[in-house]
Amino acid sequence: MKIHPVLKEIAAVFKACDKELCLVGGAVRDVLRGKKAHDWDLATNAAPNEVMDIFRNAQPKGKVFPTGIKHGTVTAVFRGTTMEITTYRTEAGYVDGRRPDQVHFTSSIEEDLSRRDFTINAIALRLPGGEKVDPFGGEADLKKRIIRCVGDPAARFAEDGLRPMRAVRFAAQLAFELEPATLAAIPGSLETCAKVSAERVKDEIEKIIASDKPSRAFVLMEQSGLLRLFLPELAACKGVDQKGNHRFDVLEHSLLACDYAAAKNYPPDVRIAALLHDIGKPITRNLDENGIWTFYQHEAASEKMARAIMERLRFPNLLTDSVCHLVREHMFHYTDEWSDAAVRRFIVRVGEANLVKTYQLRSADAYATAASDPGPNFLLPLMYRVEKAQSEKSAFALKDLAVNGTDLIARGIKPGKTLGIILNELLETVLDDPAQNTREDLLVIAEKLREKLTV
Repeated sequence: MKIHPVLKEIAAVFKACDKELCLVGGAVRDVLRGKKAHDWDLATNAAPNEVMDIFRNAQPKGKVFPTGIKHGTVTAVFRGTTMEITTYRTEAGYVDGRRPDQVHFTSSIEEDLSRRDFTINAIALRLPGGEKVDPFGGEADLKKRIIRCVGDPAARFAEDGLRPMRAVRFAAQLAFELEPATLAAIPGSLETCAKVSAERVKDEIEKIIASDKPSRAFVLMEQSGLLRLFLPELAACKGVDQKGNHRFDVLEHSLLACDYAAAKNYPPDVRIAALLHDIGKPITRNLDENGIWTFYQHEAASEKMARAIMERLRFPNLLTDSVCHLVREHMFHYTDEWSDAAVRRFIVRVGEANLVKTYQLRSADAYATAASDPGPNFLLPLMYRVEKAQSEKSAFALKDLAVNGTDLIARGIKPGKTLGIILNELLETVLDDPAQNTREDLLVIAEKLREKLTV
């Protein structure tokens, strides 16, 4: 194994103190797959206080912080590189379904690996040479592209309710399969999973969304009950038939849209909006007189439900607002019959800053109708007309008007509700006819509106 020189240097420092040092966790998994390791997690038979002394006495000295010393973990910075170093340990008791109640330090890396979640994460490389320690067949599972629990999967999931979410997340990130016994153990762990904090669930969902094909995880979540536990609104979309141009039920359609957004490397808010854009369909579905399912105003219901999900899982407010805005505006159907005023109103409604993301979501939605790429020319006619309207310097917001509130107040219009109504009516006037966006014309129109509103 090719070991980074900094790791070799650190290992030499530990060896001089008669202590072992091993590379563990995802870094080992990445190295064995021929990938570049992004984070270094290290394990040692040195006690936490000994680790801190080793770094303080090293030449050059390293910085060391007791970030998780209760559980044997310290964070060190050596030659500009940050790494976590944990004392070999075993664990017992998981009353909260997430953290061990008892941690016992041990002298054996094999014992330490036995407490880990999946075999592909239970491989160590002894430093500095890089000899493999693989007591549970993790390297073989890497080659077979399998996610398998270390030991009894039911016991592993009972210890930590986040592990089932990590299992499906790894399946999406690595394009691996869940070993049947591991998948079969998830339904029995849902009570423990429910104890996990919303923030940790959110973190896993964000990593799933960032993967090349998020549906790998969401399908497994649906099969195992995780989807109904954490995203019941999305789970309710399964089996909701749409007919018409749609080949898929609402859940399948949503997952296809999310996968398309991921494949196109669209930003996170577009990917999440693609996943959630139709979750309002189950509660708005009606059968019309022709026997066709309708979903009137489902975008409004979807927006409300998406906001509830995002807030429940503690997503940042800015991301939540962006996702919900995209969901609300995804239902537009451009035709050449749109008037110039309709194009300008589309820009105002969507917001100039959101145009590209709105096009992206609409493309993902169109793809997911029949799993057919809408092609590079999809929405081009609308884009051209939007660009033309923007180049004409039309007014798309109150700030673009040739007059402002101060101008109207100077003409005797009092601040308050009436002023706001008049300004909005002036914007509507200019959206219909940009030529009227002159100070003279708008002041005349404002005066007429004041007279009308004060009658």
